Order: sequence, then structure tokens, then C-alpha cells
Amino acid sequence: MAADPDEELVRRVGAGEPAAVQTLVARKLPRILALAVRMLGDAAEAEDVAQETFVRIWRHAASWRRGNARFDSWIHRVTLNLCYDRLRRRREWVTGDLPEMVDPAALPDAPRQEDALRVERALQAIAPRQREAIVLVYYQEMSNIEAAATLQVSVDALESLLARGRRSLQAILAGDGADE
Repeated sequence: MAADPDEELVRRVGAGEPAAVQTLVARKLPRILALAVRMLGDAAEAEDVAQETFVRIWRHAASWRRGNARFDSWIHRVTLNLCYDRLRRRREWVTGDLPEMVDPAALPDAPRQEDALRVERALQAIAPRQREAIVLVYYQEMSNIEAAATLQVSVDALESLLARGRRSLQAILAGDGADE
């Protein structure tokens, strides 16, 4: 396995170097935040997940050792796990209050925004493992090998998840567009 580009930086974070922490956050925050937003569909919750991810990095940096996966795969796995913890809590939370309804009509000058919203809704509707695979490969721009390591599956299994996820998205988006 090739050298991990983050290994030295993580070692410095573990040693308590403030500059290393700042560098790591600057380097990883945009991708971690994007992953959490795509998984949760809520920017505020995504920020909380990103913060908790970096707290965990800070706590475990001194003991982190390169194993089968790179640090980047590990940090994405931590983020995914935190997202799924929140998604499970959402299902368990029962309330008597009705949610505030948002006007689903698109703004007249934002047809691209409407398309992006349709894709985001479709992404939330597919199976969780398929969503993970699609988000990691297409939005986080991981290679299939990196995404497979993050999801702890074989590359063949990842490619199967991607294919099923693309078919699911296509079916949802084709059905969504049929009534327009």
C-alpha cells in the first residue's frame, strides 16, 4: 500500500501541534461537511457531525496507526457512522407537532437549483448503502478502491452498490419528472 499522505500530519496532531490541527481542519473540513450534508440533508446537523468528527480525530490522533485503510478512509467512515447515528435518532423521535411545511415550488429564476433539489431528494430515497457508495464516489470523488475501503467492502461489492444506486436514482428521477 502506498504511503498515506496524511500520516505525518495526523502524527503532528497527536503530538498536540496547533498548526497541524488547523492544517488538518482546513484540508478535510470541506469534504467532511459535504459528505454529512449529503447524508443528512440538513446543513446544521452536518456541521455538528463535522465538529464531532474532528473532536474524535483530535482524541484518537495520538493512537492512530495506519492499517489497511488510509486516514482519509477512516475519517470518512467516522463521519458516515456519526451520520447514521443521527439518522437512527430521527426515526426514534416521535412528536405530536407537525413539521413546518416548506413551499416546494421552485424559484422562477432557479431551474438548476430545482434539479439539484430533485437529485438530493432522490438520493435520500435510495437504500442507505447505495447512497453511501454514490456520495463517496461521485460527490467526495474517492476512487472505487478508496470508497470500498471506507465502506469495508470489496471493490466488486462497491461497484454493485453503485450500479444499483444509479438504477434506483434513475427510476426515482424518471418517475418524478413524469408528472411535470
